[in-house]
Amino acid sequence: MPKKLILNADDYGRTPSVSTGIRQTHLNGILTSTTAMMNMAAIESDLHLALAECPRLGMGVHLTLTAEKPVLSPERLPSLARLAPDGQSFPKLEVLTKQAATVNTAEVKAEWRAQIEKFSRLMGRTPTHLDSHHHSSYFTPEFFGAMLELAREYQCGIRNPLAGEIGMDTVVREMPELQFLRPMLLAATDVRRPDHFEAAFYDDNANASTLDQILAHLPEGVTEIMTHPGLADEKLVKLTSYSHQRARELEVLTAPGVREKVKALGIELISFAGLA
Repeated sequence: MPKKLILNADDYGRTPSVSTGIRQTHLNGILTSTTAMMNMAAIESDLHLALAECPRLGMGVHLTLTAEKPVLSPERLPSLARLAPDGQSFPKLEVLTKQAATVNTAEVKAEWRAQIEKFSRLMGRTPTHLDSHHHSSYFTPEFFGAMLELAREYQCGIRNPLAGEIGMDTVVREMPELQFLRPMLLAATDVRRPDHFEAAFYDDNANASTLDQILAHLPEGVTEIMTHPGLADEKLVKLTSYSHQRARELEVLTAPGVREKVKALGIELISFAGLA
């Protein structure tokens, strides 16, 4: 079986500098895919730039519940709005992780559908796949079920939160409350996803050595590597602690010879659109 690699950048649209960095990583490096945050202020112009500059970049939706304001009005999302300090924005991550079970899943699904519809309207096509900011689609079985239903509705792929059928990925391995993912995902045979998911390329481990190790030991089938490249400007630094790390990721993923290294290892670069 051949080895295929989807190198996906989360957070397209988080800020214009992040989006610019993602486009640069695609044009000058090995990035094949990204997921857009449809509730960000500059997302419309960022998507137009992606269409113009990066026609071969796979683009999905980064389903969001924990950053900025929702696409729908707060009045339509009362159980989410009550968790937000201002009643208008999404709740903070630490609040939603503790209170997710109290949130009406119908509201979550409606907001996520609105984000997908906004993407489709601006891009003129449905997303290649769905994943979620802060992995919020894994917070409850009901949230994950809503994500699977939307993937079926829009006939798109999803991120695979399991490392194949053997063992949990590092994102969920230490969280026993997420064991529901395995039976639900394995039962969803009609929802396309990669065979493997690699989350090790992050923060201090987002370096050339980690990337070399991942590539050298890439299993057969399709693997997604989660990345977060970008350009760190003043706005991003104020928004998140994960800012300057993005510039380092961009540097590693566009380093001289990185494309040749992938080719020499017999790895085919694809996006989620290339999933069987």
